[in-house]
Amino acid sequence: MEPYEELFKIRHNNRKPDKGKVLISEPFMQEPCFQRSVIYLIEHGETGSMGLVLNQKLGLLLNNLIDDFSFEQPIPLYLGGPVGVDSLFFIHSFGDRIPESVHVNGEISFAGNLEYLTYMLKSGATIEGNVKFFLGYSGWRENQLNEEIERNSWIVSELDATAILSSEDELWKSAVESLGGSYKLWLNYPKDPKMN
Repeated sequence: MEPYEELFKIRHNNRKPDKGKVLISEPFMQEPCFQRSVIYLIEHGETGSMGLVLNQKLGLLLNNLIDDFSFEQPIPLYLGGPVGVDSLFFIHSFGDRIPESVHVNGEISFAGNLEYLTYMLKSGATIEGNVKFFLGYSGWRENQLNEEIERNSWIVSELDATAILSSEDELWKSAVESLGGSYKLWLNYPKDPKMN
């Protein structure tokens, strides 16, 4: 490990991952999909884990990719992770109003009937703060996520539904700030230390 990384290295916070929690990446992670990422866990159990990266906006609009979504509200797409990038996923705050939704926790549900969601959006339901779309997801095999947490790659935390469903560009920064204490040191670590 480089000496400058040792200055910023902070042990994980001993919180256990679970569905509905978020993973905040350490600042040293260089894999592009997970660099300074915040991941919302959809599932965590004995067989593995699944989550969606909340803050990797792709610069694409769903409106331009699928004819059914060609209406005025802009619908940004996020890279949910490196697995299944040819598949569309979504989380939302509409709960049981979207048939076939899976409740995750609090106000957040995963997936559901896309046709009905499209109908709701065309009928005036607001996208911003209510629904977020992703290409791909993040997945871990049995016990892999726990091992990564033990290696201090992730901090387990919680965010409210407003933060999870927001399009905030600085979500990693605000998630780290919410941890408080010595974690705030991470904000001073350069994204690319070689450029300093």
